[in-house]
Amino acid sequence: MTTGDRASLVRRPDASNRATLLELLFDVVFVAAIALVSVIISQSESWTGTGRALLLFMAIWWTWSITSVLTDFYDPEQRPIQAVLMFTALGAVGTAAALPQAAEGPSLMFAVAYVAPHLVRGVILVAALHRHRRAVQTRAARFFFWFAVSGILWLLGALMPGQPYWWLWTAAVVIEYVSTGARFPTPWLGRVPVAQYEKVTEHLGERYQQFVILALGDIILVPTLKISVSDFAAPRLAGFVTAFITMLLLWQLYVYRSGSILSLSKRQRARAARLAPYTHLVTLIGVVCVAAGADQVINRPTGDTPVRVAMLMLGGPVLFILGRAFFTYRLDAGVPWHRLAWLPVLAVMVPFASGWPPVLVTAAAALVLAAMVVSDILHDRWRLKAQSRE
Repeated sequence: MTTGDRASLVRRPDASNRATLLELLFDVVFVAAIALVSVIISQSESWTGTGRALLLFMAIWWTWSITSVLTDFYDPEQRPIQAVLMFTALGAVGTAAALPQAAEGPSLMFAVAYVAPHLVRGVILVAALHRHRRAVQTRAARFFFWFAVSGILWLLGALMPGQPYWWLWTAAVVIEYVSTGARFPTPWLGRVPVAQYEKVTEHLGERYQQFVILALGDIILVPTLKISVSDFAAPRLAGFVTAFITMLLLWQLYVYRSGSILSLSKRQRARAARLAPYTHLVTLIGVVCVAAGADQVINRPTGDTPVRVAMLMLGGPVLFILGRAFFTYRLDAGVPWHRLAWLPVLAVMVPFASGWPPVLVTAAAALVLAAMVVSDILHDRWRLKAQSRE
C-alpha cells in the first residue's frame, strides 16, 4: 500500500492491469445488489414494479461503472483511492439493504447511501489533487459537479411523500447518464477532453469482463436460494438445471472472442470507455431478467406462464445478446448476424409461451442460446476455411 502522494495518484502507464483484491471485493457487494433486484422483479406483479426496480438497478450500476473508471485513471493502490473504494462499497451495502423499501416507496436510506459515496469521492479527489496537474483536478471537479446536481434530486425525492418522487429519481438518473455521455460539460470547466479517454488501459476492459462473469452467477444463485427452501420435485429440479445451463451458455456467448477487446487501439479504447457503461447496462439487465425468470420457474415450474414472466424469460437473453452485439459492432468488430438471426425465434415464442409451463419456456430459451453457441462454432470454422483459401 502506498502513501497517497499527490504526484502519483494517477495510474502509471506501466502499472499492472490486474484488478486489486479490494476491487474484487468491491464487485461482490454489487453482485449481491443485482441478485436482490432480480428477486424484487420476480416478486413484482406489475410492469410498474419492474420498471422501478430497473431504475434502481440503473443507479447501482452507474456507481460501479463510474468507480471502475476511477480505478482505471487513478492508482487503486493509493490510500485516497482505496478510501473511496471502501466508502463506495459501504454505500453499495446501504443501497442493497434499502432496495426492497425503495422499490415500494421513497427511501431516505437508499438516497443517502447512493449520493454520499459520489460526493465523498469528489471531495477526496479534489482535495488530494490540490496543486496537482490542473487537468486532473478539473476532471474530478466535473464529476463532482454533476453528481451534486443529481444528488439534490435523489434527496428531494426521498423526502417527498407519495408517488412524485419517482419522477425526481428518474430525472436524477437521466442527468447522470446524459452528463456522462456528453463528457460532463461543466460551467467554467468545459467538458472532459477526448484525449483523456484515450488513456484508458486494458484494466478497464478486464474489470467489465470480470463483473459480467460475476453477475452471471446470479442466474444460478437466485434459484439456488429459492430451491433450498422448496421441495425437489422433478419439474423444479429440471428448471434448476436449465438455469445452470443457461448461465453457462450466456457465459460462452459473452466470452466468445472477448480477448480481442482487451487489445484495442487508443481510438478504440476511448470509444469503448464511453460506450461500455451503456451497452453493458443492457447486457446486465438481460442477466437480471433471466435470473428473475429462473426464480419464477423454481417458485412455480408448472401451470400457465404469465405474459410478464414469459417476457422476462425470453426477453432477458435478447437484451443480453443485443448489448453484447452493439458493443462489439461499435468497436469495428462487425455485426454478429449469425447470432442476431436467432433473436426473432425468441420474439415469436412470446405470444404462445403464456400457454406453456414456465419450465418449458425457460428450456426453449436455453435451446435458442445453445443454437447461438453452435452458430459461433460454425461461423469460426467457415471463417478459418475462407482465410485458408486466400
